Amino acid sequence: MGNRLDQLNLNPLPLSHVASDGVEYAGLAGEIPRLAVLASPGAERVLDDFEGETSAVAGGTLRVGPRSARNLAGLRSRLDWLRPRPLGIHTSAGFGDRLGLATPGHIRALRAVGGGIAPVFAQQSIREMTRTGRAALEVVDDAVWGAFTEGWRQGLGADADHLKAPEDTDRCLAAGFTTYTFDPGEHVDSAADSADASGLRTSVTKLPWAALEDTEAALRARYLGKSFEVEHLRVAFDEPVLLRAAAKYGRAVAHVVRMERHLRSAAGTRPVEVEVSVDETDTPTTPAEHFWVASELKRLGVRWVSLAPRFIGRFEKGVDYIGDLKALDQEMAAHAALARHLGPYKLSLHSGSDKFSVYPIAAEKARGLVHLKTAGTSWLEALRTVAALNPGLFREIYAFARERYETDRASYMVSGELGRAPSPAEVPEGRLSELLDQLDARQILHVTFGSILKETGADGRPRFKDAVLGLLRANPEAHARNLETHFIRHLRPFAK
Repeated sequence: MGNRLDQLNLNPLPLSHVASDGVEYAGLAGEIPRLAVLASPGAERVLDDFEGETSAVAGGTLRVGPRSARNLAGLRSRLDWLRPRPLGIHTSAGFGDRLGLATPGHIRALRAVGGGIAPVFAQQSIREMTRTGRAALEVVDDAVWGAFTEGWRQGLGADADHLKAPEDTDRCLAAGFTTYTFDPGEHVDSAADSADASGLRTSVTKLPWAALEDTEAALRARYLGKSFEVEHLRVAFDEPVLLRAAAKYGRAVAHVVRMERHLRSAAGTRPVEVEVSVDETDTPTTPAEHFWVASELKRLGVRWVSLAPRFIGRFEKGVDYIGDLKALDQEMAAHAALARHLGPYKLSLHSGSDKFSVYPIAAEKARGLVHLKTAGTSWLEALRTVAALNPGLFREIYAFARERYETDRASYMVSGELGRAPSPAEVPEGRLSELLDQLDARQILHVTFGSILKETGADGRPRFKDAVLGLLRANPEAHARNLETHFIRHLRPFAK
């Protein structure tokens, strides 16, 4: 079937065009996204899945409608590559997108590095959904639309990130997410790292043994005095090591078990996969603690495809790794060996945006069993586009972000300081985008995204959000180019 939509003066996006079973589909260019569906005689029933204005045209029936939830559902029902799916232990990357417009740029970066990386285009935490005012289905729909318009037919995942409660899992199941990242960080007792022997024994005695389907005596029998050979590692459990691991992570393991069993029950026969994340904690995960957590999750029947330990050093938001790279190299080799031995499962790099010095280490040590998770860096590239196209708007956003930073930084690992960041007035118009390359200003803009997007003016309307979205929609190529350039640096070390 040829491209008949091209002949109707609808300005279809060339990469989006699909012909299947007598029906043509295409996204239409313009600041207001629309979908065109052209059904040949005999295939008109397909149009029942779509909404819009209908007209008879030469050779069929045309329906043109909005980029709506119903029309996205229709596309997913007809084009199976647009349905999110589990990605398994294939090398993968997650692309958080706080505005819903970044997927084309992400796809172009993937294509530029030559493949070998399975993409998660829909990735957002409940915290981010709340701060951006987006529903779970919007996150999936925005990613699917981006994949459709960019002609991506190689499959995609959808990650409901940093889930902490069963009800959040249910919201994301209803929206079609396929990967569920469980964050038991609130149940990790980081104080165990500095507790004395008496404190550790007390903490272990108080663990939720019924939920762990275990007893302290059985725990000791499994581990105490034993060592385990894992590739180049020898993981040994004397009493302090064992009690510290159990005290620190016991409640977290129990929480993950509860979350995973709820997910499997609620999902029924739907294919889903799990990531376990303990990265948002105060203290690093030692190899022995990694071994203990993974072994206990396996004992309790949990199935997962990736695990995010808390690595040594600082994985701060929006900037490169802060710490000793040689020490990280050794630690990552240990964690990667454990993931191969106890799984295999992938090591997941959370707060993975802009960690350019870490990527070669992770790629080498993980040997393909790795997942890179990014989020706020796409927001910053959107702001880079704003700075180039509307410097006045960007300057206003930066000034507002400075006002919000001390409040908004509370839930993030950042070291940026207001006093080190240039003031809005002192930066010339032509150099405003350089603020996105200065650590302090970059982190100020990174963590205040929710406040920026929610801020309203005196008239009750969004002060910044509509202007930013309008600018990006009117200049999609500029936005996509910035994202492509930025993400090539992220992806190239992991590409095959």
